[in-house]
Amino acid sequence: MPGNACLLGEDSRWVTLALREIVFIRKPSPERLLVSDFTFTKGLSLVFVRRYSPKPDIVPDVLVLTSYKQDGVHCFAGLPGLPTGLPETLDSESAWVGAQFVKESQYVYNLTQADKHELYRALQHFKAQGLDGDLVCRENFPLPSLGATLDRVAEDIHSGKGFAVVRGIDPQEHTIEDLTVLYLGIQGYIANQRGRQDKKGNMLVHIVADNTTQAKADHHRHSTSPITFHNEESGDIVSWLTRSTAAAGGKCIIASAHTVYNVLAATRPDIIRTLTRSDWPFALPKFQCRPVLFHHDGKIIINFGRTPLMGNATHPRPAHFPSLSARQIEALDAVEAIAKATQMEIQTRAGDVHFINNLAILHRREGFVNGQSAGEKRHLVRMRVRNDRLGWSIPEELRREWYDAFDKPADHVWHLEPMPDAFFPLRKYPN
Repeated sequence: MPGNACLLGEDSRWVTLALREIVFIRKPSPERLLVSDFTFTKGLSLVFVRRYSPKPDIVPDVLVLTSYKQDGVHCFAGLPGLPTGLPETLDSESAWVGAQFVKESQYVYNLTQADKHELYRALQHFKAQGLDGDLVCRENFPLPSLGATLDRVAEDIHSGKGFAVVRGIDPQEHTIEDLTVLYLGIQGYIANQRGRQDKKGNMLVHIVADNTTQAKADHHRHSTSPITFHNEESGDIVSWLTRSTAAAGGKCIIASAHTVYNVLAATRPDIIRTLTRSDWPFALPKFQCRPVLFHHDGKIIINFGRTPLMGNATHPRPAHFPSLSARQIEALDAVEAIAKATQMEIQTRAGDVHFINNLAILHRREGFVNGQSAGEKRHLVRMRVRNDRLGWSIPEELRREWYDAFDKPADHVWHLEPMPDAFFPLRKYPN
């Protein structure tokens, strides 16, 4: 056993854990710890440790430690340190666990009646100018009071917890055209640049169930199955308007990439080293080797998806592409396990407008079942956007995707409803 390993035996009081740092104590702690484990990868296990406070109103911290077992005892091994220059911990609002958000008001902004009246006046003001709907922006969609609130939301997305929901629009009260203008008008106060999402130049992507072909039924965009944590391949912010929700399931599930980083930095810095290596063989439209995790301009950024790295039955990986090593698969599994242990579930309502920081927040979808009526069929309208004032600097290895989305001189196409394949090509290796 490594000399600097810490033992966690039958008496689990030998260790105390805090959310943003891990302190190993060589004497019993007064706190009661609950420990459970399950098989992780070959011979390795994950240990879930919850610290319970005697005060019932205090949310327990949840952390995941990678360990091995020796003689029936959990051992937390001392492993090689972090890459040079990377922070030991991220002490920021963006490093959160889902359990700390006990009230929706901590992340949902509910539109007041005054806000709704202001939105209606802004909509009428914009329509009176005779402009195409895609030209809506904060200059021609004036929100003198609500705009200040949305500015604070934008700051929180970039420099705070990294996500927000604006709630209160009723899709049934508006035409599809007006609903889209309202969405873009609100969005214009969060981010002023909108990105193309495919080679056709589609600006709006419709996330709907579609089993008309096997390829569609298995694609992330049209599947009803749950999907793993990932980021979008471009866009500082991922935004979507929920036009309607499923009869059951379909929750938005997010996790802090910075919490994932903190846990790995404290317990498995070798996995951080793996994630920052430039040998990850992504199969996007073109093959590219790059890191999963970046330390760039003082920020920790994660950008990845399992499909372009591993393929699947619907998206088979070309045989001549390199396969992931056991070390890389272990790293992806660790990210997924920690994200799930610290995740937050958001029960979406029709009319909700979501914003998440695509560089600091991982997201996934719960599986869902649609109903018979139109109001029970899940339909999200997704966009990828950027705030040129608040946006983070983008690592060199990601800039091609950002250029194609935001700067490439090419068509911008706006389809307000789902269209046939020729209009919405499915990306071969989606995140």
